Amino acid sequence: MDLRVVSYNVHGQRDDTAALAEVVRDLAPDVVVVQEGPRRFRWRGKGAALAHSFGMVVAAGGLPSLGNLVLTTFRVRVHDAWCVRFPLTPGRHMRGAAFAACSVGPVRFVVAGAHLSTDPDERPAQARELKDAMSKVDAPVILGADLNEGSGGAAWRTVADGLTDAAVAQDRAGAPTFPCANPRNRIDAIFVDPRVTVTGYEVVDTALARRASDHFPVRADVVIT
Repeated sequence: MDLRVVSYNVHGQRDDTAALAEVVRDLAPDVVVVQEGPRRFRWRGKGAALAHSFGMVVAAGGLPSLGNLVLTTFRVRVHDAWCVRFPLTPGRHMRGAAFAACSVGPVRFVVAGAHLSTDPDERPAQARELKDAMSKVDAPVILGADLNEGSGGAAWRTVADGLTDAAVAQDRAGAPTFPCANPRNRIDAIFVDPRVTVTGYEVVDTALARRASDHFPVRADVVIT
């Protein structure tokens, strides 16, 4: 079963929201994993409005996952959803992850989304919490995440252990995702477990994407067996 997945830090929708919607619609994804989505006052309605602007619906996340969202089209059936909160470091933002158990036809899979801390001392523990949550899932897992560090970091290595980095699988690990104004770092990624094959990958660096957020969206085409 083929699936198109996009992971996108939308910068709290503080940029050109019309461009944001057009970028996502042009990619025609089945699933979008959002970081920095609505997480405070009226977060349900704001999350639904964001999903609607993409032509999608909310599958999981929002306030309970601290702004991570999993959005899907109606091609994807959602069976269950849950969230994980990472331990709070005093003086820092609370962070977490969103999970959605999904299927297309008879094929089942789980989509996860996370956004790790900007603090290098805090990230490794959050990565371990995320990895532990993913280890409890039996179905093939697809993770979209803003790790706030590159592939040489300890948190990145923890998350990536045993998974396939979609960029590496398509020989595109050199393409930066952040910041749009001066792209130089790959901190946004899509990881899949060994039962998922990556058939395509793209960092969407376009004029429209540069207006839509401070991160570029990351697209992966996968086949789940």
